[in-house]
Amino acid sequence: MEKENKLSFIILFSSFFFLFSPTVVQAATLYFSPASGAYEVGSLVTVNVYVSSAAQSLNAASGVISFSTEKLETVSLSKAGSIFNLWVQEPAFSNTLGTVNFEGIVLNPGFVGSSGKVISVTFRIKAAGSTRIIFSSGSVLANDGKGTNILAEMSEANFSVGAISSGAQEAVARTTAAGAPAAPKISSPTHPDSDKWYTLQDAKFSWDLPKDVNGVRLLISRNPQANPTVTYIPPLSFKEVSDVDDGIWYLAVQFRNGKGWGVISRFKFQIDTKKPEPFDIKFVDGKETFNPRPVALFHTMDSLSGLDYYRIKIGEGEFLSVPSEENVVENPYMLPPQPPGRKLILVQALDKAGNYNTASEELIIKALETPKITDYARKLQSGDMLIVKGKTVYPGARVSVWLARDDEEVSKQVVQSDQNGEFVFIAEEKLQDGVYKLWAEVEDERGARSEPSEKILIAAERPVLIRIGSRAIGFLAVLIPLVALFLLLTATAWYGWYRFAVFRKKVGQEVRATESALHKAFFLLKEAVREQLKTLEKTQTRRQLTEEEEKVISRLKKDLDDAEKFLRKGMEDIAKEIK
Repeated sequence: MEKENKLSFIILFSSFFFLFSPTVVQAATLYFSPASGAYEVGSLVTVNVYVSSAAQSLNAASGVISFSTEKLETVSLSKAGSIFNLWVQEPAFSNTLGTVNFEGIVLNPGFVGSSGKVISVTFRIKAAGSTRIIFSSGSVLANDGKGTNILAEMSEANFSVGAISSGAQEAVARTTAAGAPAAPKISSPTHPDSDKWYTLQDAKFSWDLPKDVNGVRLLISRNPQANPTVTYIPPLSFKEVSDVDDGIWYLAVQFRNGKGWGVISRFKFQIDTKKPEPFDIKFVDGKETFNPRPVALFHTMDSLSGLDYYRIKIGEGEFLSVPSEENVVENPYMLPPQPPGRKLILVQALDKAGNYNTASEELIIKALETPKITDYARKLQSGDMLIVKGKTVYPGARVSVWLARDDEEVSKQVVQSDQNGEFVFIAEEKLQDGVYKLWAEVEDERGARSEPSEKILIAAERPVLIRIGSRAIGFLAVLIPLVALFLLLTATAWYGWYRFAVFRKKVGQEVRATESALHKAFFLLKEAVREQLKTLEKTQTRRQLTEEEEKVISRLKKDLDDAEKFLRKGMEDIAKEIK
């Protein structure tokens, strides 16, 4: 609307110079060039739209071109060389409706002539037969200050289309001798699908050679009906070509054997290495807007393979595809809901060969006015209900309130502001011990949002008596286990001492019994030795003992005395240890 107002002002301003001058209405014509021709299926034809006004200056023209969607497909539009320097409506086409629209202005002093170029339209031939292109509506306005429509004639264009197969290859039947080779079966590892476009300019083709083939003729041409002319003997089974120019090409292959030349096969391959034309991104609401779903405008063309689809990236997000032809041709495109902030919008336009051009533009989503928390309690008791009041400048808006306790998960609750913009938040659950953070954000009916409000802190504590009781319980919870532990250790020590005393008593008894047994055994041993000594002494009365025998007797007596002393001392020591 703003653009139309500007254009209206320009037209009115320019018409000031002609307001009081006499005018003479002359005839103007809209026509096509070329207006006729014969083409093959799959080929491209560029039709130029011209305006003729040889005697009267014109300053505006518009029109709607109609074509058969069964026979033709619009590939691109071009404004290059146009006499119009201002466009009320950018040229656009729809292959769904079969239309091309344009509306432009020539500033003062206007245009006078017989061949004023308006736009160029590139069509692709889809089907065989005859087809025509017409103006379904149009106007040419004189530069007379009144905007007089001087259009007198709208011509049409008529084309005839030959039948060419849309398959990967075509076998052309010609008069051949009986027994001549059949049509070759051509394949390509680099350009396998004849209906697709490729960016690779080096192409490879291959075919199987029957045993009886002794020659091959080849030709690579833009003409789908050209016959092969280059002969290879011995025959080739493959062909490689490099640096092939952009466009639609046909490889023709023909075999020869002893009976003559056989049927020709043709393989179509398509190459497009050029990017779509540069373009800009515009926003209906401007580069700064409160609208969370701004509308973007972008449009470009590709003169060869044709535009396939757009890809859109918002900020750091992933690319989103806009694949439909209607959006490619007739966008605006509405962005998904966006939070406030600065966004970099990238748009990639891809043609059917995968070439792409990129446009970028910065967009700022403005934030709504931040809501305010007006009334709340800084301290509450555990189990109390939390009630918070706030205000926003937006009546009937959604207010999202977030509540977080310590490091726990944040909970969200949505309330509605009243006609005065005031809102009340009541927590769904009662408070527990801890420190809570609370903040709010407002959202209008469009989905536009504000920045979060300042976070407030709310402390929740238990009542005093409960806190004292809890502390006492906590103290007892520590004290009681300590006392129990002390009693357990005491009982364990007493029981250990008791067991040790019993053990010591038992050992004492055993020691005394052992001592008695040892005394008795030693006494018997001693008596036995003394009896033997007495026997030796009696022997002494009968005969004189030798000196050696007397030493043995003396040593035995001394050893018996020493052994008795040692035994008695050892038993006394044991008795002391077990007391």
